[in-house]
Amino acid sequence: QVQLVESGGGLVQPGGSLRLSCKASGTIFGNYALGWYRQAPGKQRELVATATGTGTTNYADSVKGRFTISRDNAKNTVYLQMDSLKPEDTAVYYCNAQTPWRFDYWGQGTQVTVSS
Repeated sequence: QVQLVESGGGLVQPGGSLRLSCKASGTIFGNYALGWYRQAPGKQRELVATATGTGTTNYADSVKGRFTISRDNAKNTVYLQMDSLKPEDTAVYYCNAQTPWRFDYWGQGTQVTVSS
């Protein structure tokens, strides 16, 4: 069984930065895809960024050039560095781990609010 715990959310002004962390307990194998999704009020959950075990990354167009995903397999941790934040980045951010057979584990979410 895998449990994911996010941290690092909070309130930040437009143009600011935050770094989200997601620590996994249990066994996260290197071939699991790790990623971040977000859900704003009244909207569906959407992909923000993913990182495969081989290092391939994928980003939503809306965050390319501003967000960076990274993973530390030795620490069972995935990070999301968010720079140049915009009010439209406000959402609950969820950590995801996906097995090779497409089973998803989810964290409980962390709130990110971008406001002046």
